[in-house]
Amino acid sequence: MSGTRYRRGKVYAADMAVYSRQIAADNSQELSRLKRNLIRALREDVTEKQRQVLLLYYAEGMTMRAIAGQLGVDKSTVSRTIKRGERRLQRCLRYGAEAYLRNMDE
Repeated sequence: MSGTRYRRGKVYAADMAVYSRQIAADNSQELSRLKRNLIRALREDVTEKQRQVLLLYYAEGMTMRAIAGQLGVDKSTVSRTIKRGERRLQRCLRYGAEAYLRNMDE
């Protein structure tokens, strides 16, 4: 299996880098729209606590343990809050939110 394309290491990483560069130009508008929709969904479709924890975890790069310490809650509470927020965002972005959000721009 040493010739397989999916092996770990430099060959696969190089293939992925080439692929990423090739598709980057093709989907830049779609990625831009997705980012706008994600930001709007973060503002409108998750609770304040979920937004706070998601931003600390993803934007600030804090660990769940550090977030728990800062907010004075248990680490498992932070984990559950992140998962619930992610599920809300996924539902929003997956089921009809794109059309809804696009109409709001007009």
